[in-house]
Amino acid sequence: MDENNEIVEVEEEITVQGNDTIKISNEAVATYAGIAVSEVSGVYGMSGGFAGITEALSGKKNLAKGIKVDVDEKSAKIDVNIIVEYGARIPDVAFEIQTGVKKSVENMTGLKVLEVNVHVQGVHAITDKETAEEQTENKTEE
Repeated sequence: MDENNEIVEVEEEITVQGNDTIKISNEAVATYAGIAVSEVSGVYGMSGGFAGITEALSGKKNLAKGIKVDVDEKSAKIDVNIIVEYGARIPDVAFEIQTGVKKSVENMTGLKVLEVNVHVQGVHAITDKETAEEQTENKTEE
């Protein structure tokens, strides 16, 4: 990109203007962030939003579930809502999420990520029922 390009927000999309035009939607930025979050160990799942209803109706996994993106001209602020696995050290998980999301979004979009706020919505504890289901699955695989 040369220095004459400018970034303009249009209806929840980022438009890079210059010789060519590129539009990056907030949903695309949220998806990049969601992929980065899914790669962090200690994250049981995402929380928040209407993504669960969308997933149920469409049958597709929504990688942007639980992620809110606020994009300015050249920067982004990202909020991530997660459920951690029981036993995971929350500060370590949050730091990995912040680092991964920032790197991923900046590399893929060229936007400067100013904030990655991690909101822990809950802790997933392994129940006796889940342990029994896992043992049953392991027996059927053998």
